[in-house]
Amino acid sequence: MNLHKYSQIQRKLIFFTFLFSLFSLLPLPAQVTTPLSPWRGVGGEALSFSQLLDSALHNNIAVRRAKQNLQAAHLQRREAFTNYFPTISGAAMTFAANRDMVKMDIDPSEYITPELGMALAQSLPAEALMALSSPMTMTMMKNGTIAGINAVLPIFTGGQIINGNRLARVGEDVSSLQLQLSHNDVERQLTEYFWQMVTLQEKRHTLDAVDSLLATIHADAQAAVDAGVALRNDLLQVQLRQNDIASQRLKLNNGIGLLRLIIAQFCGLATTDFTIAIPSSEVQPDYPIVNSPIANCVEFQLLEKQVTATTLQRRMEIGMHLPSLAVGAGYNYHNLFDNDRHFGMVFATLSVPVTDWWGGSLAIKRKRIAEQQAREQLDDNAHLLAIRQQKAANDVAEAQNQIQLADKSITQARENLRIHTDTYHAGTTTMSDLLEAQLLLQQSLDKRTDAVAAFHNATLAYRHATGQ
Repeated sequence: MNLHKYSQIQRKLIFFTFLFSLFSLLPLPAQVTTPLSPWRGVGGEALSFSQLLDSALHNNIAVRRAKQNLQAAHLQRREAFTNYFPTISGAAMTFAANRDMVKMDIDPSEYITPELGMALAQSLPAEALMALSSPMTMTMMKNGTIAGINAVLPIFTGGQIINGNRLARVGEDVSSLQLQLSHNDVERQLTEYFWQMVTLQEKRHTLDAVDSLLATIHADAQAAVDAGVALRNDLLQVQLRQNDIASQRLKLNNGIGLLRLIIAQFCGLATTDFTIAIPSSEVQPDYPIVNSPIANCVEFQLLEKQVTATTLQRRMEIGMHLPSLAVGAGYNYHNLFDNDRHFGMVFATLSVPVTDWWGGSLAIKRKRIAEQQAREQLDDNAHLLAIRQQKAANDVAEAQNQIQLADKSITQARENLRIHTDTYHAGTTTMSDLLEAQLLLQQSLDKRTDAVAAFHNATLAYRHATGQ
């Protein structure tokens, strides 16, 4: 009883060890997504690649973030455009002081000449003449209200407004290119998952065919053993091979189950009860390799935008240290002198930085260095992108050749199996040779399945590398 329990525990440990190892070999999705509008289909429905891709592009967190960044860049460009219009501002203030802010002592007699005094004596009464000869104190602005509204239109700002708008447009273009890169990354990752699932399902179909073939061989071997014309060892070899097929089927089923969970999470599906619609295994005999310019590549366009951005930043830095001119108009009100005053005015302002040129010249040199670095990075990465494009083309050609070799191997393996089957029945071939021929056919079929998956991954990589 103890040995039986130990055997059960040992089998469970082996099973969970295998499950963990298989899960660790499968590529995990690059990010965790929270489905927004998951695709909901009928349980067990066969999903095509286009359905999965559409769901992934709607639910992938990287794509959603890229869309939000593009929307923010669009708003920033519109915000920069408002700098072309006048800036309107209003201000108001009321105050009350504990004493008058203005106090003036005036002695009118200091300003009255003898001639003016004689003239005033003839026209003013004596009381008024006495008041003019006495000192007076005048106070004002103990409380009051000031209000106004002004509009200022920049005329010249050293190109900061124009370059700022251009920089905002470059930022919007960069966000659009980054969104395209996010789409490419999702499509690339999903393509790997999709063809991994296709490969596993195709290999399971191959096992079904092999299992059926082994069942026929097993029946023939059993009949030969019962008739006494074959050794029981032949029957045992077939049974061992059937056990190996059962083990492979278990691994494939577990792999398909885990990969189904990964695809459901990556695409934001509401159910894991689905299958993959297996496309045709026929591929183009000669995939068109087009010599596409590097400028069509999204990564190259991003590098060009980086050069443009650093150039505009340098120009804006220069503009910050140039004179600025603005004109404006306003309407104001105050009652500082105990009467209401309303008036309008127009004005112009000129600002000329003087000491800022010391630090500003250093800042301009720093921006110029950043611009030069961006240009050098563009040149260097252009060569790397050309190398990547050539490698992608080589991978496509290699995948095509692998498929052609696999087709030849399948034809030869089938003929080899047919010959060994006939010679086994004639008694000139051993069971080991027959099973070896069957194994070679299975390996040839599996290699073609792997080659087809590699071809589709390579063609997608080539399309992305060439900007198609």
